[in-house]
Amino acid sequence: MTDNIYQSLLEKLTALHQEHLLAHWDSLDSPRRMRLAEQIHAIDFVQLSRLYQERGCLFDVAPLAAKAQEPPAFRLEHDGNTIGNTVGNAISRQDAIQAGRKALSEGQVAVLVVAGGQGTRLGFEHPKGMFPIAPVSGATLFQIHFEKVLARSRQYGNPIPFCVMTSPATHEETVDYVAENRRFGLAEADVITFCQGTMPAVSLADGKTLLAAPDQIALSPDGHGGMLAALKNNGVLKELSARGIRRLFYFQVDNPLVDIANEEFLGYHILAESELTSQVIRKQSPHDRVGNIVSVDGRLHVIEYSDLPDAVAERRKPDGSLEIWAGSIAVHVMNLDFLERQADNAAALPFHVAKKKTPFVTPQGDLIKPSEPNAIKFERFIFDLLPSANNAAVVEVDSKRHFAPLKNASGSPSDSPETVRKQVSDYYAEWLIKSGATVAPAAKVEVSPLFALSAETFAEKVAKNGMTAVTADVCFR
Repeated sequence: MTDNIYQSLLEKLTALHQEHLLAHWDSLDSPRRMRLAEQIHAIDFVQLSRLYQERGCLFDVAPLAAKAQEPPAFRLEHDGNTIGNTVGNAISRQDAIQAGRKALSEGQVAVLVVAGGQGTRLGFEHPKGMFPIAPVSGATLFQIHFEKVLARSRQYGNPIPFCVMTSPATHEETVDYVAENRRFGLAEADVITFCQGTMPAVSLADGKTLLAAPDQIALSPDGHGGMLAALKNNGVLKELSARGIRRLFYFQVDNPLVDIANEEFLGYHILAESELTSQVIRKQSPHDRVGNIVSVDGRLHVIEYSDLPDAVAERRKPDGSLEIWAGSIAVHVMNLDFLERQADNAAALPFHVAKKKTPFVTPQGDLIKPSEPNAIKFERFIFDLLPSANNAAVVEVDSKRHFAPLKNASGSPSDSPETVRKQVSDYYAEWLIKSGATVAPAAKVEVSPLFALSAETFAEKVAKNGMTAVTADVCFR
């Protein structure tokens, strides 16, 4: 039986110049042979070969960069917005809030978190969502996000489906962790966990698919843009549609300050008749390490900071401010029917090339750990849906209050556990000060989403408690 499988695989791989993947077949037992065979059958080697051949021109940003302009944008928590909907009516902040509240009260909104990353850069060998980040309680990223969804659903009296996209590296441990913690109060039916797809790593030198082990192809997640195919292939789009969901709030797991399903943000999306709306922050320097949302011929695009030419990044307006100022923070609202339409469009999301240092096993059985990039990984990015979206919109948010990404190891000058915890504490200390209380400089402050989701609600509860001063670490829960 295995001889027949071997011959079939060999014929297929020889025609594709990938027969080296069977170099260790004779040394493998039957289960390991079957695993390798399943991986080989799952790979589209024709597509992989085409991607490698076209690697130098898969996504040419030069024409976009040459024509890039700043995007029109709403500003969150600002009463002076002047842009409007398709008939030119300016959208007020209050109208946006009311539209968002209506969508939530009618059960039209679901939430999705991209949680496929591990905490390797943090020295944490688990899914990043399990990292303890809250400044006082030590609550994990997952706990914070789950409780925000729970609090928002209680606020509007409707269950909010919470979709968690994992990767093969994080799926099993994430599922176990969420189950052990009883989904942090969410109903089982309202938590939808699904796994994104993978793409093989290929040799930078010749395009050959790499082996991570004698029976294991070197696979990696296919980027956060893999969400689109994963939603369809796992039946999530169909399930959400059946539940009457019309809009999906999307964010990444590493940001504890994301205001999940913020009413005003949802409302600008709805009233602008947008199919995809993105949050941005105002860049502090031309070369901030964020994707740049730009307008090109009336359509929105994202140009990665590494792809933006210096001459474009450094352009200034007459008042001295940056022309290319809108930095993406990977928080979006997307219409479900737009996602359904794009999921059937194979060209909706182009592949991007990433050159990586990828350990691999040679046909002779040696494990090579390269010191320089030796492999290409192909990834898709969800922001590439922007130019396909009708009336795509941008909403500017305050980075201090909405964006605290956990990226770097302890001791790093930014985006580290220490800097993120301080930013979270400072944010909630601001709530206390606005409520009329004083906060000692060294005191850490934390507010559970289950206590309050907004500064206004928090102030009402604190006023009832008569709190006027905080002198030590405090967690409101």
